[in-house]
Amino acid sequence: MIRTASGGPAVFVVLTQTGTILSQILRVVTGDAYNHASISVDDSLQTLYSFGRRHPYNPVWGGFVQESPASGTFGRFSGTRAKVLRVPVTQRQYEQIKDHLEQMYQDRRRYHYNYLGLLLAFFHLAYQKEDCYYCSEFVKDVLVRYDVTGEDAFGKIVKPMELMELSGSREIYTGVLAEYAASACP
Repeated sequence: MIRTASGGPAVFVVLTQTGTILSQILRVVTGDAYNHASISVDDSLQTLYSFGRRHPYNPVWGGFVQESPASGTFGRFSGTRAKVLRVPVTQRQYEQIKDHLEQMYQDRRRYHYNYLGLLLAFFHLAYQKEDCYYCSEFVKDVLVRYDVTGEDAFGKIVKPMELMELSGSREIYTGVLAEYAASACP
């Protein structure tokens, strides 16, 4: 699918499958095509926000991260497959989400990866701790916090693939993440 022109303010939910050992295990266990979720306020996707690896070669040190298609884990795994969803928002929601993400990034050392929550999610048990998230839990929190979707739109546990069901969202790209990013650059 090719990129389409957008109209009005929007945020972008990006679902990916990188090829890391952890992502391959998750794909086998869940059967899902995508097992990582990020959010961006820029349709070029040059900056995405999520909870994931702080360093591309260290899968056990996670937290709040800025991701880029050209660097970090996505840069290391240049064949990363992606599905990009455009989620329309009001101008106010856009500004609030943008400010929230930037503030979180400034305070990024305060946030931690919710390893226990991710593990328990496999057993359909929800575990949340303040300032701790796994990727799809974080994206859901942002969307709910700023009334882009209701609290009841997803269960207490949300897998990345379930974000595809986000009401009002529109798929604008499926393919290699780096190719999307390259097409966004002049």
